[in-house]
Amino acid sequence: MLTVDFDKLGVQPGQRALDLGCGAGRHAFELYRRGADVVAFDQDVAELENVAAMFAAMHAENQVPDGASAQTVTGDALALPFPDEHFDCVIAAEIMEHIPEDERAMRELVRVVKPGGRVVVTVPRWFPEQVCWALSDEYHQVEGGHVRIYTAGELIGKLRDAGLRPAFHHYAHALHSPYWWLKCAVGTHNDDHPLPKLYHRFLVWDLMKRPWLTRTAERVLDPVLGKSIAIYLGKPGAASAGA
Repeated sequence: MLTVDFDKLGVQPGQRALDLGCGAGRHAFELYRRGADVVAFDQDVAELENVAAMFAAMHAENQVPDGASAQTVTGDALALPFPDEHFDCVIAAEIMEHIPEDERAMRELVRVVKPGGRVVVTVPRWFPEQVCWALSDEYHQVEGGHVRIYTAGELIGKLRDAGLRPAFHHYAHALHSPYWWLKCAVGTHNDDHPLPKLYHRFLVWDLMKRPWLTRTAERVLDPVLGKSIAIYLGKPGAASAGA
């Protein structure tokens, strides 16, 4: 399930791309499929081992273009182990809401992007997230959990202050908002409750089958109930010669 619209992002084969806070690797895998030279970056070593195994499987099954590369790197988003102006594209999906020093992480993100490069940042949207926090303390009061709720204006302002130029944004995953509201209402660890269990089965079915009715419904509902906001930005300037 992708939050980023890769057609809008416009990543090209051979470009260097960073998936910052890659988690299970969903966006890194799509970057690899599109021929980018991908770095999947996270602080979770075990998660990165699974991502590396999937990269290897994708290569073995000829799911990626010739010349594309992929690697995993462990580290801290506040001190990225990459040179200045190294990447053509950076994705930071559902990570900034976890970082107490988010503005410092944003500055690091900007540092490693080339002038003229593209960035997309996604976070939980203000309204659906407010409902989750109101329904459940355990939803966010956990180690490594969400430490803030962004408004669109606040997040865009922070990214602009860090040195990026906002281009456009959209919302995603409207059908997932009710699922999380149900989870928060009955207990986020109550996996046997019939309501969220049944709704989860519906989400899996929708993901696998992608029927036109639910795809159309989600497109209509995303501006109102979308669980995430995705903001697309550029780093001002032109790429240096030979970059």
